[in-house]
Amino acid sequence: MMDGFTLTTVEEMEAATQRLLETGARVGADSWQVRVKQQTPHCKFGEEGMCCRICSMGPCRITKKAPKGICGCDVHGIVGRNFLRFVAGGAATHSDHGREICHTLSNVAPDGNYKVKDPEKLIRIAKEWDVETEGRDIYELAHEMAEMALLEYGKPHGVSRWLSRAPKHTQEIWKREEIEPRAIDREVSTAMHMTHMGNSSKAEALIRQSLRSGMSDGWGGSMCGTEFSDVMFGTPHEVETEANLGVMSEENVNIVVHGHDPSLSEMIVEYSEHPDMIAYAKEMGAKGITVSGVCCTSNEVAMRRGIPMAGNFLQQENVVLTGACEAIVVDVQCIFPALGPLSKCFHTKFITTSPIAQMPDSEFIRFNSATAGENAKQIVRAAIENFKNRKPELVHIPQMKQKAFVGYSVEEIARKLDGVTNSQVDERGTMKPLIDCVRSGVLRGAVAMVGCNNPKVRPDYAHIELMKKLLANDIILVVSGCSAQAAAKAGLMDKRAKEFCGAGLKRVCELADIPPVLHMGSCVDISRMVVLASRIAIDSGWNISQIPLVGCAPEWMSEKAVSIGNYVVATGIDTYLGVEPYASGSEKVDGLLKGGIRDWVEAAYTVEHDIEKLGDMMIARIEEKRAALGI
Repeated sequence: MMDGFTLTTVEEMEAATQRLLETGARVGADSWQVRVKQQTPHCKFGEEGMCCRICSMGPCRITKKAPKGICGCDVHGIVGRNFLRFVAGGAATHSDHGREICHTLSNVAPDGNYKVKDPEKLIRIAKEWDVETEGRDIYELAHEMAEMALLEYGKPHGVSRWLSRAPKHTQEIWKREEIEPRAIDREVSTAMHMTHMGNSSKAEALIRQSLRSGMSDGWGGSMCGTEFSDVMFGTPHEVETEANLGVMSEENVNIVVHGHDPSLSEMIVEYSEHPDMIAYAKEMGAKGITVSGVCCTSNEVAMRRGIPMAGNFLQQENVVLTGACEAIVVDVQCIFPALGPLSKCFHTKFITTSPIAQMPDSEFIRFNSATAGENAKQIVRAAIENFKNRKPELVHIPQMKQKAFVGYSVEEIARKLDGVTNSQVDERGTMKPLIDCVRSGVLRGAVAMVGCNNPKVRPDYAHIELMKKLLANDIILVVSGCSAQAAAKAGLMDKRAKEFCGAGLKRVCELADIPPVLHMGSCVDISRMVVLASRIAIDSGWNISQIPLVGCAPEWMSEKAVSIGNYVVATGIDTYLGVEPYASGSEKVDGLLKGGIRDWVEAAYTVEHDIEKLGDMMIARIEEKRAALGI
């Protein structure tokens, strides 16, 4: 405890979960904790990437007795193909999110469901893309930019427009190594073609395309998703919110938004705040309406609207187990099909909204940008009308929550740094104060921590304990996704958390008026992180690979996470993992990922299951980079 402020511990969070599971047991609900036990031990062939099922001659498994598949492909080809398909799945998922945002942008109108909330950012992007902006109607410009962005998905020639944001040195690497992403969809299609029976089985070729496919996500689809979400919903700036299950209210109608696409959640929030809806909730016996979030949809509305964060990936069942959730409304990605049967054990409505994420035992209300207002109104009304169906004997909301400051887009970080120097070098702001702090040793460096929860790692423990260790060593954190929510739930996004930092980082937090862990957004917003790294490199004169910066995903679990890892590494940022990729069955593939690709892109992966050691390795790498720079 410091000045009355304490962090919430993982043990306290686990105790709260256990109490909720007791409620679940009373109504016959299962949980991921039960299902994990039923699914372990996991298939060793699958974990090592040594099982091939891409044609019907097999499936083939590589063993000492059978070192090759029926077609003659060896373990290196099989593991490499599986890894590339994993990346392609993640790149397709993130990029499709971006595509939906671009389609929504094409429908903005002054009197429509969606408007241009950041015209200055739209104009900046248009200038980047050499589009005439002088004297243009902002909505006409938005529609042209939406069309151009959608063409990025399937254009026949050239490479991603976003690549020009990177330093020249990095662009030259991408060109030399032939990993510049061309059309976004082309890299996913190429990956699937390469891994079809009878095509590539050479580890080097498969891993090179894995990097290129990841790049099509981070420097393609995800960047479209992030940048044009900012245009429509507003570029995030610092906002205060709260995190953990205690943000739900026993007296209010509780609507939980979950998934990744902000188009839906923005509308739900809009209508939940409408006076007519609040009056209707009171008519139904509630005092008001509380919207909270889970996963990246939560990050999206938290950083733009201050909507509280109920939890992250492995807490999605917990919000239903409180017995106080009138509706859990989902869009796409990271949604447990288990929410359907679980909701039926309570009064909760499980509402799916996307044809991409249709699930049994759900109420499907198809959501699209043209009917967004109607859809949102229908969903909010349904939740309000469900309030009377609560079973009071099942209601238990754990009374734990922490204050969190969120919304640190690249623009907001630059604004905060400008505030330190009381100057603005140009319209983008400057990274110079940050660079000066690193050069002087006041800050030793930075870690970009991202990713999911994974039952293979004690949930949230790796995120929180690594953050505490890094902060004590004067290493600032930028975070996104479920890692961000772990930090927020613990209290590490409260500005008072500076007391847990080394003296240098504490001083930086005081001068810039920031928490030591900076929330940069959702999973697609990791694209913000590579832009931030590029800005630091350009303003410092360092190469990205020279910056005392590393990436970390200690609890990753999804295909998207592997895609992210590939574009972060391909950008020149060493990346540290707490869960093994499914590639250890091939020493060639494993060797490339953990070292060989450094010759291509000046960065590679490190995997360490011991979290304490993982932290030590990141600190050592940051210090190694400092020594190489002579700072």
